[in-house]
Amino acid sequence: MTLMEIMIAMAILAFMMALLYSTTSNTHNTKRSFESMEQRMREVRTGLARVVADLELAYISKNEDPDALERRTLFIGKDGGDVDELRFTSLAHQELWADANESDETMISYFAADDREDSSKKDWLRREQRRLTNPNDNYKDMAAENDVVLRDIEHVDFEYWDWKDQEWKQDWDTTKQEGQKDRLPTRVRITVTYKADGFEQKVSTQAQIKLQEPVEIHFGGGQN
Repeated sequence: MTLMEIMIAMAILAFMMALLYSTTSNTHNTKRSFESMEQRMREVRTGLARVVADLELAYISKNEDPDALERRTLFIGKDGGDVDELRFTSLAHQELWADANESDETMISYFAADDREDSSKKDWLRREQRRLTNPNDNYKDMAAENDVVLRDIEHVDFEYWDWKDQEWKQDWDTTKQEGQKDRLPTRVRITVTYKADGFEQKVSTQAQIKLQEPVEIHFGGGQN
């Protein structure tokens, strides 16, 4: 074998090794990118499932003072900014401690806040009170726990189906006469926009509220 033949063989081998490395590297990068997107999608699905579970058990009650500064049961959705705000009462509370002086009633709020580690990013938060707001008190003064539903989101839109007007509404308020006094939307559509691996993604789901009629308990009234 001549020197020229050896050099040609080494050049071919080097080309094949470079091609193999490039193929392996591209395959690894594609796999890593796909896994990252799948993990992000799983986080979004899990977060939206939690929101849907809360909304399905939303309720309002007539067994309270209608003139109180802060209604104990309500459903208030406000459209505005990149992330819509929503606050409502629900029967979705779960007791975490044995013999806890709590019921399944709870006040839940969804809103946005800057990420603690990176202020350039925005997180979607869930605030839950273990007890309903006391009459004539502000709900912001009540003890509550904040949890991160999703990190680094772009937009969150809530839409409410008005069975009376047969259309989607951007706002909802059960506490005001000019709003939707003492009635809940039949469905709530939640749309989340986020970025995964540099690409903007949008996911939408719906929650069907089960308790449409305001809860009203009549005490006494038994027959003599």
